[in-house]
Amino acid sequence: MKTLATEAQDVESSADLTKKAKSGLTKLAAWTIDRNISFLITSIGMIAMLLWAGSYKMTAPGAEGIIPLVANNPLISWHFKLFGPYIGSDIIGLTEIIAAVLILTGYWKPKAGIVGGLIASLMFFITSTMVITTPGAIVPVNGISYMSFLGLFLFKDIISLGVAFYLISYFGKKAILSENKG
Repeated sequence: MKTLATEAQDVESSADLTKKAKSGLTKLAAWTIDRNISFLITSIGMIAMLLWAGSYKMTAPGAEGIIPLVANNPLISWHFKLFGPYIGSDIIGLTEIIAAVLILTGYWKPKAGIVGGLIASLMFFITSTMVITTPGAIVPVNGISYMSFLGLFLFKDIISLGVAFYLISYFGKKAILSENKG
């Protein structure tokens, strides 16, 4: 297990990777590391997706579209029973927007990014389970079970769950290094 000193050295030495890279592939990898390309693409993509999806859930078609997903999931079906589909969908949408704003704020305040990542992780964990709870997500074809388009749509949330955990770790590293500077 790495210590904080080792982690700090890793961050500082990442700039040296460009100098150490010899082949075209490793130079390309070093270039992406030096510019934080993976963080920028995943964080901006997550922010855009959460803002867009969250605002769509606050419309009538967005609310109606998630009714079968939420109604069939034991982890969140209580939500629509308590609030109804329209207010319930508004709450889900608002939660997504809050997570996006916190992740964006994490660029300046890493602890806010950690909280945004935690909210997104919980949301994507719940929606990932919808692959197995939503009727029609998995369909038999010639005796073999496949994911339908709906199932594939839901399955992308497993990847989003991984991105949310990546953002927690990225912002967490920044927050830890910031705490230990002074």
